[in-house]
Amino acid sequence: MSGRSTLIPFVPPSAPFTTEQRAWLNGYLAGLFGSAEWPAVLEQAPSSAPKPLLILYGSQTGTAEALAKRIGKEASRRNYLPRVLEMSKYNEVNFSDEQRLLLVTSTWGDGDPPDNAVAFWSHLNSSALPDVSHLGFSVLALGDRNYANFCGAGRKFDERLEQLGAIRIHPRADCDTDYERTAQAWLESFWPSLEKLSCHPLSTIADGSPEVSSLPSVSPGSSYSRSNPFPATLLASVNLNAAGSAKETRHLEFSLHGSALRYEPGDALGVMACNCPELVNDIIEALGCDGEEAVPDCEGKETSFRTALLRHYQITSIPSALLETAADRSNDSVVRGLLAPDNRLQLDKFLFGRDVLDLLRTYPALFSCPKELVGFLRKLQPRLYSISSSPKAHPGEVHITVGALRYESHNRPRKGVCSIFLSERLAIGSTAPVFIQPSAGFKLPQDSDLPIIMIGPGTGIAPFRAFLEERQASGAKGKSWLFFGDQRRATDFLYCEQIERLLKDGNLTRLDMAFSRDQEEKVYVQHRMIENAQVFWDWLEEGAHVYVCGDAKRMAKDVESALHEVISKAGGKTPDQTAACVAALKSQKRYQRDVY
Repeated sequence: MSGRSTLIPFVPPSAPFTTEQRAWLNGYLAGLFGSAEWPAVLEQAPSSAPKPLLILYGSQTGTAEALAKRIGKEASRRNYLPRVLEMSKYNEVNFSDEQRLLLVTSTWGDGDPPDNAVAFWSHLNSSALPDVSHLGFSVLALGDRNYANFCGAGRKFDERLEQLGAIRIHPRADCDTDYERTAQAWLESFWPSLEKLSCHPLSTIADGSPEVSSLPSVSPGSSYSRSNPFPATLLASVNLNAAGSAKETRHLEFSLHGSALRYEPGDALGVMACNCPELVNDIIEALGCDGEEAVPDCEGKETSFRTALLRHYQITSIPSALLETAADRSNDSVVRGLLAPDNRLQLDKFLFGRDVLDLLRTYPALFSCPKELVGFLRKLQPRLYSISSSPKAHPGEVHITVGALRYESHNRPRKGVCSIFLSERLAIGSTAPVFIQPSAGFKLPQDSDLPIIMIGPGTGIAPFRAFLEERQASGAKGKSWLFFGDQRRATDFLYCEQIERLLKDGNLTRLDMAFSRDQEEKVYVQHRMIENAQVFWDWLEEGAHVYVCGDAKRMAKDVESALHEVISKAGGKTPDQTAACVAALKSQKRYQRDVY
């Protein structure tokens, strides 16, 4: 027997710590004094007590959530006691007692907070919020520069906390879709700023500046991920639309064998596509080049101009820096007017359906150097597709459902970058770089006996095919109801045979469809919801989880309006009660959306 004491120190429940803080301390002390070398470890123990850090996240697809939890682990290693919560749980926080707050949030829709951050945003704008002038805060915002209100939610939270008197301890970072490097670099400077809060009064460290942090990049990890995608072999590619359809919707199957990649229904598959070779050739011709000129890629490594345009840079839209330079060099008063801050709607209308080639042909003498041109371009981003398969039903495979995008604009045919890469140029047996994008905010209920209601027109059916396959494979007993819509039943009933078989076998309890072009008056899924309002309400009363997948700008908004109408009419609720009911469904994760 050892002569050392076997008593393990612990933090009593009465100690003034949260559950997470107490657990951290207990684990730390148990490891410290339970070690055979505890005297040596004691000498290396932190010289000061761990400092509480509140991390709140707003996340629509799970990206901000994963990032927040990763930051929490890093905070623990830096002698902090992190408490990581989604913003919908703000009522569990006593802000009067908090000193350090980090907000990590994505943006949804037109600069709005994600679903699980809406209630917290309302709280920040209500009279119920206590004084926060003692609170040091910083914001890490995620967004997509393709949208007008880039990182709009993060900017709103940042500005509102400053208005409330909280002290900004580090400038906000605005991260694009390729967020890893910017976020990591920002964190490297955030930690020293946070440390100052422990040593100095807030008033001496606050810079009061709303400026966004702009920092150099650092390299990400090397496992199969967004930064190091896996070359997945294409096993099958099938057009789901029948002859005569106005659409082409592809069902694609990829092999994941050898990747160790895992996914769950509700997750997304990221695909790294190449740009259209014809468009690349036309841009090279417009500049009078041969395509072999040396230019830097997005990592600063030298490559040919042709390869850079094919694989590294976004060319199907016009970046603002390129348009501004063209306006300055050409002295074009019309474009200058569009670039005015109050003309965003007109600018968006002008940019829609135009690409880099359009600009080069409009101003043929303004740009001639390939190296200069790529300096204006943004990195080509992966496309995310809702996974349409269950790993239990298709081991070692992942399936996606892709609508091929083709249209004409400004007298030229246009093609979707990734959808046409997958539909036209990726042959069976060839590979595409892919990664799994987990989505913590779009998952089946843990209790498989609970009913689910799925609303997904067009390619929005993708995750619900995965949900139904998963429930069938796991023997779930809960009821399931699918609302599906498209243009015509005869040509656009995606996965028709499989869905009808699931319905016949009882693995799908109910199916309501809306084919908009099959009658004179257009009918959509939201109309079917309202037609079945009483049954829909009954399912909600039974604990049903509601899922929506598809277009964010119109369909998702129309479905939410229909949900309000269902609750109001069938549930007999006032407008305020209806709004509260929808908010409760969101906070309970019983109303989840996968929208784009």
